Amino acid sequence: MTVTVISFLGLILIGTPIVFALGVSAALTLYITGVPMSIVSQRIFAGLDSFTIMAIPFFVFAGIIMERGGIAQRIIDFAAALVGWITGSLLMVAVVAGTGLAAISGSGSADTAATSSIMLPEMRRRGYNIDFAAGIMAAAGTLGPVIPPSIMMVVLATISNLSVGGMFLGGIVPGLIMAIGLMIASYYHARRGGDAYKDSEPFTLGRLGRTFVAAVPAFVMPVIIVGGIVGGVFTPTEAASIAVVTGLAIAMFVYKELRLADLPEIILKASSISAAVMMIIATASVFSWLIASQNIPALIGGTIREFSDSPWVFLALVNVLLIVIGMFMESISAILILVPVLMPIAKSFGIDPLHFGVIIIINLSIGMITPPYGITLFVASSIAGRRITQVSQKILLPLSFMLATLILATYVPSVVTFLPNLFLK
Repeated sequence: MTVTVISFLGLILIGTPIVFALGVSAALTLYITGVPMSIVSQRIFAGLDSFTIMAIPFFVFAGIIMERGGIAQRIIDFAAALVGWITGSLLMVAVVAGTGLAAISGSGSADTAATSSIMLPEMRRRGYNIDFAAGIMAAAGTLGPVIPPSIMMVVLATISNLSVGGMFLGGIVPGLIMAIGLMIASYYHARRGGDAYKDSEPFTLGRLGRTFVAAVPAFVMPVIIVGGIVGGVFTPTEAASIAVVTGLAIAMFVYKELRLADLPEIILKASSISAAVMMIIATASVFSWLIASQNIPALIGGTIREFSDSPWVFLALVNVLLIVIGMFMESISAILILVPVLMPIAKSFGIDPLHFGVIIIINLSIGMITPPYGITLFVASSIAGRRITQVSQKILLPLSFMLATLILATYVPSVVTFLPNLFLK
């Protein structure tokens, strides 16, 4: 296993893409230890031979349709009518819109791109601190993996044999708490930010009603996806494909902002993103099999138990580990590498696997705004035309509320398990 770790870290340090680092390090170890190399092709096939994993390209497709078909704009318009009268209104709108988009796309980067491209020009015109604004939108984008549907949750549930519906329900309450925290952070910043943040539109029931009616077709999508899975009407993969069909119908026939001529470009983009994710899953399955065959989880679990038998201490160590890992590694890769190691240890401590799975998702979603790798931070910074170092200086306030949510979800399990227990048991 030493060969695996050294070769993997060495490949990462010289800039090798994660998909090759996983595959090459695992294959090298198998070769040195005399294991038949046919295992590589067998595990790659087995890693992708899952009906549930087919939900990923459909959710990616649905997210792009949302961005291109006017669905994101209607949600932002409704959010503006709902909270646009509060001090720091545009920051509030960004958080509410990010929460709404998270309930549709399942992709943090897509949500961040949609809100940033629409909101940042107006924020700049009003004189908002653009670095803080970009930081808030990056933070709101991290709600995508936490609030269902979530591509990361589909991957984690698949490799851990957990209920996708249970994972989806488990993320709702922490996601909403995180959103409320981001709104508090936005308001606190706006109250100290001067007159630029007081330029808010008056609240009117008429405007709220109009934008709500316009956004109703968009809000149908999460109801169909989550409701259908939890109710046992269809599987996660079927739900994802229905989300695509519903999104296309809304974008083409209700909002009429998507044409048939746009579909080839959208399909190509969704295919390229999905292929990259699938390749990572395929090579990581070889890596995960190697970890399991070497009994690594039991060895690590024994080492931790020598240090402490407390599940609270174990959870604290896991949180620190995942926060650090999330700073340097793409989230799905981290799930595929770490979950096969950590989940058996969590079970040995008597921790609910679903609770533990949601904690992992929250940790890695926080990693999406922590430099140097944070993907939503990168997206928001790029659209804002600012350097990541500039935006990073302003993320401490929203990050503190996200960390508070993580601690709450970690040590008050009912925050995660309440809805799954209510609907699934």
